[in-house]
Order: sequence, then C-alpha cells, then structure tokens
Amino acid sequence: MKVLLSGLVLIILLIIEGCIEKFTPEIHEIQYLPVVDGLITNQPEVYTIRLYWSIPIREKTGVPMAGCNVTVHDDLGHVYKFTESSTPGTYNSDKTTFQGVVGRKYKLRINTLNATPAHYSYESVPVEMKPVPPIDSLFYEKVLIKEATLYSPPQEGSQIYLNAYDPDGDCRFYRWDYAETWKFQTPYMVANQVCWISSNSKNIDVKNTSVLSKDRVIRHPVIFISNETDRLSERYSIIVNQYSLSENEFAYWEKIKNISHDVGGLYDKIPSSIAGNLFCIEDPGEQVLGYFSVSAKVSKRIYVDETFRGLVNPYKECPADTFPINSPIPGLDVYRWIIYENPSRGIVVTTYDHSCADCTARGTTTRPEFWEDFK
Repeated sequence: MKVLLSGLVLIILLIIEGCIEKFTPEIHEIQYLPVVDGLITNQPEVYTIRLYWSIPIREKTGVPMAGCNVTVHDDLGHVYKFTESSTPGTYNSDKTTFQGVVGRKYKLRINTLNATPAHYSYESVPVEMKPVPPIDSLFYEKVLIKEATLYSPPQEGSQIYLNAYDPDGDCRFYRWDYAETWKFQTPYMVANQVCWISSNSKNIDVKNTSVLSKDRVIRHPVIFISNETDRLSERYSIIVNQYSLSENEFAYWEKIKNISHDVGGLYDKIPSSIAGNLFCIEDPGEQVLGYFSVSAKVSKRIYVDETFRGLVNPYKECPADTFPINSPIPGLDVYRWIIYENPSRGIVVTTYDHSCADCTARGTTTRPEFWEDFK
C-alpha cells in the first residue's frame, strides 16, 4: 500500500512539474532617461553637476552623459560654464569665476552634443536662491542604550541635535546633510596605529516650518551614533550643512524620502514617477529625472570628546598565533600580519585580520586639515 501511495504521489508531482512554464513578463519601459544631480550654493566652492542616463530594469549600472555642454545662467544674463572632469558625466564649475548669490535666479542648460542615445537639449526652470539662517547650535546628548547587567556594563551612544531660527521667516523649507570624521587607533604598537575615517550622510533630511507660527527649528535630530561602531572611542567630529529650499524642491525631496523608506536609500534608482524641475527643449513630453538645486548654505562643526561605555571592541578577536622571532611565519603579509613583538621574550604575535595590524585597512593616516586636538 505504501509503495502504491508513493508511486501515486510521484506521478502527481511529475504532472505538476510538466505543467510549469517559465513566465517572463513583458515590461514596457523607456530604456534611457536623462538624470540630473546638481547643486549650487552661495559658498565659494566648486559646484558639481552629475549627468547620466537612467538605469533600465535589466541593467545594473548607469551610463554617464559624457561630452555635454553644461552652463548655468542667472537672471542678469551671466553665463557660467561647467567643465567635464576626468570622471565622465561629472561637470565642475570654476570657483574663481562663479559663486551663487542670494536673491538671484539660476537655471541649468545641458546640450548633449554627440552623446548617446539622442542629441537633445535640457533646461531647468529658473530657481531663486533663498536665504538661509545660521545654525544657532549644534550639540549632542549622551543616550543610555541598555542598562548594565551583572555580566556587562551599560551601553551608551550619542544623539546629535541642531537648533535654528529665522526671525524674518524667509526660509521656511530646510534640508540638511553632514560629513562625520572620527579618530581611532589599534591597541597594538604597529607602524600605522592612528587613523581617521570620514563618511557622508546618505539619508534625506528635510523640514517644513511654514505650518509653524515661527520659523524655528528646535532639537532637530541629525544623527544617532550607536555603540555598534568605534566612532566614539577616541574623538568624533561632525560638520552639518544647512540649505534653504524652495517649496517645489522641498516637495521633491519629501517624495523621494517617502519612497526611499520603502525601496532603499538615497542613491538607489530614482522612481520615474517623481518629476524634477527640468525638461527637454526639443521634446517637452520626454521625462527628465533628478533636480537642479539652488540653495544658500551654512555649516557648523562640533567635536565629541566624552567617554562612552559599552562600545564595541573591533580588536577583541585580533591575536591568532605566537611564533619565535627567528622562526618563519607562513603567509606573512598575505593572510597573516604581525601585531606585537617582544624581543625580551623572543616572540611574535600575529593576526589573520589586516585591520588589527594596520589602521589604513579601514581609514587613513593623513590627518584632516580641519582636525583640532583636545582643547
């Protein structure tokens, strides 16, 4: 009976398998759409415009829009040329000849020249550079993540906040980004013991104060630094940039932010349903993705020097083996590195983790120009 039942099950499975056919849905998509990522501010810096063709569903990498003629025009008739860098599709301004001015209107023009797939011209709508108030205060507060137990100390992190106020109410729409840098060192006296790591924000951070009685930002959370990294182990610094936005740009970033929470992050594919502020001159019906941002900008930096308990120790698994000093070490500088030498005891301690023996595996020994020592 069991043999008959097993045979019946096998026959049914074979019938089902034979009925299954591979289904490839027919996807109607526009293969390439122009994507624009650009920002100009009122600061004396190099402005960058990045141009590329959107990524089709079946492809993994985008195609840069190389060989374009890129210019920015203001409402006084001035024209500023952007020059393509060594990175195809990336165009930079000359900071000695162009700096944005609050109150002026700017628009971007792009001629694709001989770029593929089509020879079209693109333009943004004129955007006024709104004023932005200063960041009144940038500060941090220690946060207790987990209480101490019988077997472990308390775990602590740090929350960064900012306050801003515009008494004139000229800037009702804000955006923030930041760059964080932290110093760290290995627990071993190796050649490259002290390093720095820098990282830029990847999340979209915007706020609308037009619904408030006063144009005031209070205790706006910038970033939470957990105990899961060694960011707070030595010294941590963060510089926060505050930008003014037009109402239209705020709406654009708000839509991107809402969708990115569901499908990914800031640098994922831009949903084609979200329109920016650019259009095709020859074919107004062609969709152009991205946004040409015109924003006043202010910045503020702080350092965090306080001691935090319960931080992760990335070096706790470092030691691997001990060898006599005069003994050959297999795989040295390939998959095994020296972290400690003791001539008096005649031993060498090695590790399988390169970052334990050389901090440049994670960071750089070049001290940042802005870096300050403890005051």
